[in-house]
Amino acid sequence: MSIFMILFVILLVAWILGLGVFHVAGGFIHLLLIFAVISLVVHFVAGRRSTV
Repeated sequence: MSIFMILFVILLVAWILGLGVFHVAGGFIHLLLIFAVISLVVHFVAGRRSTV
């Protein structure tokens, strides 16, 4: 697993826990989701570049 996939999974789990368990401020939860999606996109873009 690459660092970006690990980062994506960690941020996604933190986002889900924040939504359901900890009731953290709404803005912070959405920032976690945005960071998780960005890390996933970077993973796919970097993955395509490295295989060429």
